[in-house]
Amino acid sequence: MIIDAHAHLGDDQVFDEAFTEQALLESQRLNGIALTLVQPATAHDLDTARRYHDAIAHLAMRYPGKFIGIANPNPHLPDDSYEQEIRRCVGEMGFCGIKLHPFAHAVNPVGRHGRRLFTLAAELEVPVIVHTGPQLPWSAPSLLDPIAELYPHLPIILAHGGGMAFAEEATQLASRHANIFLEGSWTGGFVIREWVRRLGASRVLFGSDHADNAANELHKYRNIGLAEEDLTWILGRTAATLFHLRSGTERGCSRIAP
Repeated sequence: MIIDAHAHLGDDQVFDEAFTEQALLESQRLNGIALTLVQPATAHDLDTARRYHDAIAHLAMRYPGKFIGIANPNPHLPDDSYEQEIRRCVGEMGFCGIKLHPFAHAVNPVGRHGRRLFTLAAELEVPVIVHTGPQLPWSAPSLLDPIAELYPHLPIILAHGGGMAFAEEATQLASRHANIFLEGSWTGGFVIREWVRRLGASRVLFGSDHADNAANELHKYRNIGLAEEDLTWILGRTAATLFHLRSGTERGCSRIAP
């Protein structure tokens, strides 16, 4: 079962990119993707974030077992508003994780608003996906070192695995902390091979980031000399394990916090 662990829906207020429902459906149909974890495009205000979250929940309802949400409200929202929206997504709509985009929302992962996110994720027992890459300073993988140590049982997924510029920094971070996982969209195949060699395939996830990029990412993973067992983990089993996903037609989170 192929799981796309990193996709978006909505009109992004930072990157001016429109992520559509039709593109997600086409990506699944053309690429044999069984399940997509969908996070909203970047939104600064609460009303837009709620609207995007609702759209993801409705998409999941209309296509049972095909989509699951990842929450992504602006971490700079007031404490009550931010926490209530996260709890609504996870507790009421069955979302399976929280996204942090340090660059898009200008959030220091180890600052007060960043730490609040990780504390809430640990309480709700859902993984955190963190955008990492060359958008310094806040997207540097090394900033997550104290967070990974503070919450050793919280899965933290580095989206893009630090990007090409900081792939080695991400690899070293994952080598130090067993709760760090690497999602390799837009990252070179030779980097992926090194992750598998040094960390094992159970620490690596397939994600498209953009529905139009799914075919390229799948081709990359299938043509860099990985063993079939490694591909099984990367293309689906790692995500299914981290996000506690049930198998079968009614896929969803097996553990939903109240």
